[in-house]
Amino acid sequence: MQLIFTVALSAFFSLFGTYIARDTAYRLRWFDKPDARKSHVRYIPLLGGIAIYTAFLMSLLIFDSPWLFSEGRSIIVGATLIAGLGLYDDLYGMNPLPKLLGQMVVAIALILGNFQVELSGIYWLDIGITLLWVVGICNAINLLDNMDGLSSGVTAIACLCFGAIALSQGQVSIALICASLLGATLGFLWFNWHPATIFMGDAGSLLLGFILAALGLTIGFPTDYPNASWLIPLLILAIPIFDTTLVTISRLRRGVAISDGGKDHASHRLVKLGLNVREAVRGIYLAAFLCGTGGVLAALVPMERWKYAIAAIIAIFAAIAFFLFEQVDLSNTGQVSRKLRRRTLLPDSH
Repeated sequence: MQLIFTVALSAFFSLFGTYIARDTAYRLRWFDKPDARKSHVRYIPLLGGIAIYTAFLMSLLIFDSPWLFSEGRSIIVGATLIAGLGLYDDLYGMNPLPKLLGQMVVAIALILGNFQVELSGIYWLDIGITLLWVVGICNAINLLDNMDGLSSGVTAIACLCFGAIALSQGQVSIALICASLLGATLGFLWFNWHPATIFMGDAGSLLLGFILAALGLTIGFPTDYPNASWLIPLLILAIPIFDTTLVTISRLRRGVAISDGGKDHASHRLVKLGLNVREAVRGIYLAAFLCGTGGVLAALVPMERWKYAIAAIIAIFAAIAFFLFEQVDLSNTGQVSRKLRRRTLLPDSH
């Protein structure tokens, strides 16, 4: 019941906060402006990420303050720093290098709080893997935020999966983090579903990525076969990892700078294949749910070979999807037609 109340209260805070954030963005004229690399053709209010952050934090303060101010301090410090970094980027813009350095600082905050990978048994190597994991997932969720409702919905599904595992291991405080983030993303999704009336911006996508990365480090996965436990967070977050890998390899192959952005993500390719925006997003939700379910099963099945078998099945489907997506014609990707340019208007009010 506490988890249900946490989800409900966080969703309420998020709904109310997103409404206020949207109104504030209109008043201050803080918009995500359309350009050739983006799908939207109107100025869309930002600040949704701050609403998600506020709802997440407030619900945790109400339901689990003792843990938050003890073991969870580094997660909250890191979440605050990464949300602030993303907000600055949303409003003023940042070059890739200082943005990357900021993400590494946030990852170090987690490490100082004793949240890190223990995979190789070599301290400095594990530190390096932890930095790569946190920065990588932050950017993966950031890159996934390329279509209305996509990043928030995939995050919600990942929260369900991480929360199920945390409950199975008796980690109630970690399950409450999952419930708080689940409610915050669902409340925001009400406004972000296509056609979106507000975006989360980097403040939101980097925040979501950071918390998901932290959950992957925090949850005590079943220890019967510790050598296979590293597969579980990879499976749960397989969709953002897949999309980032697809875009990175595709752009390198085409000689396009990785940091330039563009409409060449998995979601855009589904639209190129004939789906509309909502259908493409729902299709990715389904894939995220199946991969997340695979992660939960890999955490709970008692035999190590079954964990690797589940991972192998998902990897095979991912390879097939990668091959098929790379066959999609990306000509004119990242360009906006003259007709759409004429429709691009800055609203005076909402």
